[in-house]
Formats: sequence, structure tokens, C-alpha cells
Amino acid sequence: MNTEGYNQLSNEIISCCIEVHKQLGPGLLESVYEICLAKEFDENDIEYKRQVHLPIVYKKEKIDAHFRLDSW
Repeated sequence: MNTEGYNQLSNEIISCCIEVHKQLGPGLLESVYEICLAKEFDENDIEYKRQVHLPIVYKKEKIDAHFRLDSW
């Protein structure tokens, strides 16, 4: 994807985030926002993955912990 494509995708993602925030407001659990944002992504044909595990490596050794992140 080129710079223009990334800029367009970024704008679409931000628009989805703003819509979720406008509908729900602040103060809810992250899991609620995650579900609603996934619905917005689906409605806008934005591909994504939820709760992707990202391992943690410390001094070249994979430790028994990980981050969970969402990606597109």
C-alpha cells in the first residue's frame, strides 16, 4: 500500500472510532468499544483481526507473557 492508501485507511479508521465514541460516549470498558468498533469496521469493509497475540522477547528469550492487540 502506498502513502495515499495508508492516509485513506487512517481516515476511515478514525471516522469509525469517532462514530463509536459519538454513539457510546466515554467511560465504558474497552471490550465494549472493541465490539462496536469491529461492527463499524465490518460496515465500512475494513479488514481487521481482533486480539492478535504478540509475544514478548526478553534478552532473546521468549517469555511466558504476551500482548493482545487488534490489527487490520
